[in-house]
Amino acid sequence: LFFFFKQKTAYEMQRGLVGSEMCIRDSYRRKHTYRTASNKIKLAKTPGGQLALQYRTKRGKGQVCGDTGAKLNGLPHLRSKAFKRLSKVKRTVSRPYGGSRSAGAVKTRIVRAFLLEELKELKKMKTVKDQKKKIKKKEKVAKKQSPYPHSLITQSYSCLLYTSPSPRDQRGSRMPSSA
Repeated sequence: LFFFFKQKTAYEMQRGLVGSEMCIRDSYRRKHTYRTASNKIKLAKTPGGQLALQYRTKRGKGQVCGDTGAKLNGLPHLRSKAFKRLSKVKRTVSRPYGGSRSAGAVKTRIVRAFLLEELKELKKMKTVKDQKKKIKKKEKVAKKQSPYPHSLITQSYSCLLYTSPSPRDQRGSRMPSSA
């Protein structure tokens, strides 16, 4: 008499079964034969009724904001290689910094840029005001120290003793030409 035992996989075996119940080892189909995070398998029934191994890929974590670290809504959760293969429309959201920064981060960037521009304008206005004050101060000091009227101080007198060399003068003398 021959007894044929139905061969079972490790997944079908229960705790109570022992030695006489033989089991088929689930062997990896690829070269990598260690049970690591990148080498996950799942037992699946084929349409023919047989059990087969299916390799599972890692789940995508999803895109996060570069500033705040918050998850970005409206984008698929894929691994980086698969995400790169998507079309641009599916990788982004239709607004500035769409697939890179969250809406709150963009808002803070806009407000910060606006405030920085305001600060620059205020600094400019302050320097102009300070320059005007310095000019007024110098004018007051000049009026107090000078015994002459202000209009005489601004006039300039030129000395005609020495002039630049004339192209007609061949010796290169710096004295005024007499001819």
